[in-house]
Amino acid sequence: MRRHTVKEALLSRGVRIIEPQTVEIAADVDPARIAPAVIIHAGCRIRGAATSIGPGSVIGAEGPATVENCQISARVELKGGFYCGAVFWDGVTVGNEAHIRPGTIMEEEAKAAHAVGMKQTILFPFVTAGSLINFCDCLMAGGTSRKNHSEIGSCFVHFNFTPHGDKATASLIGDVPRGVMLDQDPVFLGGAAGLVGPARISYGCVLPAGLVFRGDALQEGQLLGGKPVREHPRAFYHGAYREIRRLVRNNIEYLANVIALLQWYQHVRRESAAGDPYREACRRGGLSCLGMIIEERLNRLARIAARMDASAGTVEQVWEMRQEAADQRRFADLWTRIREIIHTLDAEQYGALERDKFLEIWRRTEADGHVERVRRLASQARRSGTEWLQQIVSAVLNSTGEILGWW
Repeated sequence: MRRHTVKEALLSRGVRIIEPQTVEIAADVDPARIAPAVIIHAGCRIRGAATSIGPGSVIGAEGPATVENCQISARVELKGGFYCGAVFWDGVTVGNEAHIRPGTIMEEEAKAAHAVGMKQTILFPFVTAGSLINFCDCLMAGGTSRKNHSEIGSCFVHFNFTPHGDKATASLIGDVPRGVMLDQDPVFLGGAAGLVGPARISYGCVLPAGLVFRGDALQEGQLLGGKPVREHPRAFYHGAYREIRRLVRNNIEYLANVIALLQWYQHVRRESAAGDPYREACRRGGLSCLGMIIEERLNRLARIAARMDASAGTVEQVWEMRQEAADQRRFADLWTRIREIIHTLDAEQYGALERDKFLEIWRRTEADGHVERVRRLASQARRSGTEWLQQIVSAVLNSTGEILGWW
């Protein structure tokens, strides 16, 4: 289909294109995947056969927007910027000058102000980001509503690239088994602050403005502080790692939660999206994003494993940290087995009894939209759903931990 013909097909469907002569609609866009009454403002580019835009959504209200192979549900506002290979569920809003790259999932009513960068980022419902933020390679949950939500303050940075040149740095803020139930305390990450990945942050924690947190907060409801910076320079040994047990554990825990979320999308989101082609497109897009994230995390860990022999030599010779060196060599030796276990783990078999109990109740719960359906669940149903997903997380951790002998 020629480009101008696609544009004409959209107009005939009732899509509102402001100043059509300034809008680029690529030839591979399927008009049937763009809902009537969608508004596309001047200067926008819509590309990709996988692009889907649901009813009531508005593209480019504050500035030109490029949307490429994204799945967009109902009442979404992408006000300007670049959006590629990402998923936006009902009621999401993103401000102008955004840079949203593949693998990103923003769930219901998550919001971001202007100039926010995300890549392979997962924001659960209601999570809100301010302006001028770099928040790649994170999963963030917490909060119960638009008034009680997890927050990422303006000018926040998730540091996901190390001086050693690696990105095995994904951070888990909250978790999947409890986070999907939308009943946990919010997490607050203050403005002009930072988090050095890979980190784990529990519900209810607060990182004050202006601080950089290096570590994990495994106890809920903690006020976090920054570690003091060394006053004097010291020698830096490129490729020499420390705390390999923590690095591996945090990465495996992140992977385990993403695998659990993939099961949530396979089963629960399927029910939520039934009969709505735009929500179903988001569900399928979400599955693709989660699969991409799993492979990316495994590849990043593989690169760490390949560096361990050289690192262990430096650690042992320069710092005389023999146990650390032994841990690094052990990880390198066992990495192939660990990767194979994660690849072949059948998540469907874990928590099946609790899953079936939960799904039976879920199918009987009537509500307008996914979020309201979750809210109407009784506490026993929530416990069953959480137990199902936690068994998946535990299966990943236990199977890998048994090999390494570290947890």
